[in-house]
Amino acid sequence: MNLSKAALEQLKVIDLTRVLGGPYCTQILGDYGAEVVKIEPPQGDEVRDWGPPFDNDGNASYFIGVNRNKRSVGLDLSKTEGRDVLLRLVQDADVLIENYKPGAMERWNLGYEDVLSKANPGLVHCRISGFGADGPMGGLPGYDAVIQAMCGMFSINGIPNDDEPNAGQTRIGIPLVDIGTGLYAAIGILMAIIERQRSGLGQFIDMTLHDAGIALMHPHIANYLLSGKTPGLTGNAHPNISPYDKFPTATVDVFLAVGNNRAFSRLCMELGVPELSEDPRFVDNGDRITNRKALTQQLLPLLANLDGEELCTRLLEKGVPAGPVRDVDQVWNNDHTRHRGMAADVDGYRGWGMPIKFSRTPGQINRRPPRYGEHTRELLAEAGLDDEHIESLIESGIVLEARRR
Repeated sequence: MNLSKAALEQLKVIDLTRVLGGPYCTQILGDYGAEVVKIEPPQGDEVRDWGPPFDNDGNASYFIGVNRNKRSVGLDLSKTEGRDVLLRLVQDADVLIENYKPGAMERWNLGYEDVLSKANPGLVHCRISGFGADGPMGGLPGYDAVIQAMCGMFSINGIPNDDEPNAGQTRIGIPLVDIGTGLYAAIGILMAIIERQRSGLGQFIDMTLHDAGIALMHPHIANYLLSGKTPGLTGNAHPNISPYDKFPTATVDVFLAVGNNRAFSRLCMELGVPELSEDPRFVDNGDRITNRKALTQQLLPLLANLDGEELCTRLLEKGVPAGPVRDVDQVWNNDHTRHRGMAADVDGYRGWGMPIKFSRTPGQINRRPPRYGEHTRELLAEAGLDDEHIESLIESGIVLEARRR
């Protein structure tokens, strides 16, 4: 495949983000053909240091995981000359995305309304922040786990039984808010690009971790609004479906996700107890929710002596969603992971593959995550700066090819 067949061919993105939500968004765009110019401050994106593990260039896995298909330039935006370089790069860009503290771009005379939209009327400017620029928490910083706590995720995630030693609220083990914000930002950017085809104008997108965190709280907010009851810890069980939980078997823990009566009937058949689906306590999902504990007590001995992997295969073949609980090593080396191209290994770079599978314009890994400032000279040359000008900017520390420690 060449880039002329990429879905986002000719989309130019100026990426002023760091850490996770923004870089996750721009990696998605880069994976599908956008030209992503990652502009890093003199100290670099701090997640280059979030290790071990580190690669041979000293970059942490945290950085490597969300920064492929980008070119890097070091730039000091605190200096007037640095801001001039950015404006030069923005002139032919489609998107600028940043996650500075609200007001920072305006203080640098780089605000969207007064400067960027006038320099490039078609520019889509996406800002990611913790809480937005205004309101009771406007301008305050936000990090994933903090937003998880504040948006209610801790309150529903954890083991509910107080008698268990590990019971209680806990952080979700992936940075769900950051990743979710990155996904929402990518959607918002592409919607703005589509709208620009009609209006010819860009626009400002105000994305916050706070808003995305709340939007990810389904079905718990919906349940609260309809029932008036504050949701509590769910453990592995689903608040609206039963059986939808983790169960032990003789070999591995398995997860059963039985969402309707037909699937429950098939589960009972496979377990050799077809009469269980006709038990008045378990006939409908509402009954199974009401009698969740009794149902669990029925299922535990039926599953205890079975081969979990083999059971899941049989259930899936019968149309009953079920799967073994795997660790990361097992996932990475799984046959279906490989078949779906989700374990990518390209010229020494390894990472997850393309989750969006286009029939004509597939994504592709064309660049490994960049070293800091690796493309500084070539990007400035493409922006029209001559060698002498570039050299003077490097000598003065306005643009950088190595991190400032």
